[in-house]
Amino acid sequence: MAQAKPISSGDPRANLEQLIRQNGDDFSSLSRMLGKNPAYIQQYIKRGTPRKLDEDDRRKLAEFYAVDEQYLGATAAASKNNFSPLKNDTANMVRIRQLQLGASAGPGSLADDEAPQDSMAFGAKWLKQLGSAPDKLSLISVDGDSMDPTLCDGDDIMVDHSAAERPLRDGIYVLRMDDVLLVKRLALRPSGKLSIRSDNDRYPDWDDVEPQEVNIIGRVVWTGRRL
Repeated sequence: MAQAKPISSGDPRANLEQLIRQNGDDFSSLSRMLGKNPAYIQQYIKRGTPRKLDEDDRRKLAEFYAVDEQYLGATAAASKNNFSPLKNDTANMVRIRQLQLGASAGPGSLADDEAPQDSMAFGAKWLKQLGSAPDKLSLISVDGDSMDPTLCDGDDIMVDHSAAERPLRDGIYVLRMDDVLLVKRLALRPSGKLSIRSDNDRYPDWDDVEPQEVNIIGRVVWTGRRL
């Protein structure tokens, strides 16, 4: 993250909003980075709820934008004690691309525009635990309810594309069949064929599918849900 220009406002809400605008970020992505509901930052800036950021959230945001915590409402003493962006793990954020498409968890939808639309920041240490390189990950949204209650319509899912290059193991995958992008639960049967299932029992399953009929896009390794 590039160093932001000095901010003259004495209002930490205005300062944070200016940092967000300057760097092309959005409220919901930052909220998720903090582990909060997607409206958290917007409510703080626009409604004053909460009245001030808690110390942990303020520190993470200051480190993310490489600014002194005083810009975000810390006292001089607190800023001196906490500000160390080059040494703290939370300063090492990685942006994961968000693709301009949705994986259908319903009847199926065509998805032929896969250009990156946006990005969301995650901690590098947390991403490392997933066991995949960041450039092999992407975020897309779920379209439909056939994977309820595991995945709901509108959920963001992180897809590990490197899984398409490894032997299949049971799990939830994004796949393409007949030019339709789907998110389904896959299992490899003893016969070598695939079982493709929906978690919502109102939707059909497919058993004994030939592997060559399925194009594996990647395995779902994380989901974020709107409240």
